[in-house]
Amino acid sequence: MPAGLPPTGSFDAMWPADKCPLTPAQLHTLRLKVLPGFRACCQRLDLKADLTPQLEAVYLPLAAWIHQQRHNQPLIVGINGAQGTGKSTLSALLGVILQTGFKLRVTGFSIDDIYLRRGQRQHLAATIHPLLATRGVPGTHDVELGIRTLRALRRASADDQIAIPAFDKAVDDRKPLSQWPLWRGEVDVILFEGWCVGARPQPDQALERPINDLERLEDPDGRWRRYVNEQLQGPYQSLFAMLDRLVMLKAPDMECVFRWRLQQEQALAAKVTAHADQPLRLMNETELRRFIQHYERLTRWMLEEMPVRVDVVLHLSQDHQFHAIEVNQD
Repeated sequence: MPAGLPPTGSFDAMWPADKCPLTPAQLHTLRLKVLPGFRACCQRLDLKADLTPQLEAVYLPLAAWIHQQRHNQPLIVGINGAQGTGKSTLSALLGVILQTGFKLRVTGFSIDDIYLRRGQRQHLAATIHPLLATRGVPGTHDVELGIRTLRALRRASADDQIAIPAFDKAVDDRKPLSQWPLWRGEVDVILFEGWCVGARPQPDQALERPINDLERLEDPDGRWRRYVNEQLQGPYQSLFAMLDRLVMLKAPDMECVFRWRLQQEQALAAKVTAHADQPLRLMNETELRRFIQHYERLTRWMLEEMPVRVDVVLHLSQDHQFHAIEVNQD
């Protein structure tokens, strides 16, 4: 799938001056150093908006802050954000800046890349609840694969070669191992992004009442949402405990999440071509709205409880702009 949508138009967010490790002069010098690679990455991602005005105000200070957090081992940075907020774009641009501006070895992957295979999810649907056939919620990922991959990257030596998981959303299945990208050598920073990265389970009483049509009609007894919460409370906390720092791209509301995610799906439909051996699995607007309802409960919960405890919050406006920045970790 293409990278998340970039911010467009004007913006009013600036990294807090008292939380920036670099002076204005250092930021300006660094900007000149990374600008060619930054622009090239934007072009590779096929971004329509010009993000260079935000380079010195947002991206460079965030990269400098990440660089400052490093100590004696590779730093694992989680990037959280609802569908369509721009996690993939942020990860890609941070990778370029950290590599070209700070000479760090950077890799990473998405929690989407460790989805269970379609057949495995169909088995869960048959044995636990039909809604588990749909990828996305806790319980539909191979958590152990994620833990093994992060652990292998953190321990990687100069001669190591590590396969990074990869999932093909166009066909709703994991790519063959032969198509997984390979990372070679040591790592300085690992960027692990995903819509529920760093999430915590809800209190049991919050699960009692359905919050949308999907839950009312297809999970009336709450069996699906309780299973999802139990998975989040158990295996996923072991995965998220590996994060050293957590950054949140905070959407204003659920309607923005749907609108931005719809734009992503439309962009994907315009880019991909049909596979020769299996059909594409792209969603129309009605299907996507139902799909987003799978995520709605946990997304609303994260928007409520997560901002006060993450290290950095990048607030987005209704028009997908960086609106404000909070840095809770020095």
